[in-house]
Amino acid sequence: MSVIQQILDKKIVAVVRLENYDRAVDVARALVAGGVNVLEFTLTGQGAIEAVSATRKALGDAACVGVGTVLSPEQAEAAIDAGAQFLVTPALRKQVIATCVKRQTLILCGGFTPTELLEAHEAGAEMVKVFPAQSGGPSFIKNVLAPMPFLKLVPTGGVSPENAHEYLAAGAAAVGIGGNLVSNKLVAAEAFDQITATAQACMDAVHKHS
Repeated sequence: MSVIQQILDKKIVAVVRLENYDRAVDVARALVAGGVNVLEFTLTGQGAIEAVSATRKALGDAACVGVGTVLSPEQAEAAIDAGAQFLVTPALRKQVIATCVKRQTLILCGGFTPTELLEAHEAGAEMVKVFPAQSGGPSFIKNVLAPMPFLKLVPTGGVSPENAHEYLAAGAAAVGIGGNLVSNKLVAAEAFDQITATAQACMDAVHKHS
């Protein structure tokens, strides 16, 4: 299954935003145990690139691992070289899209206005991340898709197990769930069972409505 098919099938991208990625493999195992197997490690934390290689080695095909908060082509190249299966940007970064197209790697390029979302798509982003999603809510997704139904939108920011299905009902292709699923606090407390339980709750919430 291609990466885009996995995301469209699972409908959840776990945004793992940690200060330090020492326990990335444990976090990945906990998420996969709960049914969430598409994970994004963000470059805002230390060791994110190394965590990609370690997680792919440890979990193989059980997890689909990407890198987020990619702002430059150099960061994109480094992440892909480390084995990232997809990249995510927080904003419209056309040079990053170009790098991903060249390297045949899926990109979820961030955007917020209808113009940015369309420009990301036209530049070659197969999926477009709507960020910060909570600023517009599910109705924003629905309104954007009315004239542009071809966009595969992935709202991220403020999405939780409680509201994820509302975004999908509005037409989102998938959702990105971050702090409501994995937090520094939970990882520091080694509460991996809790991460698994929340992942399971997210999957239930998303798939019982579909």
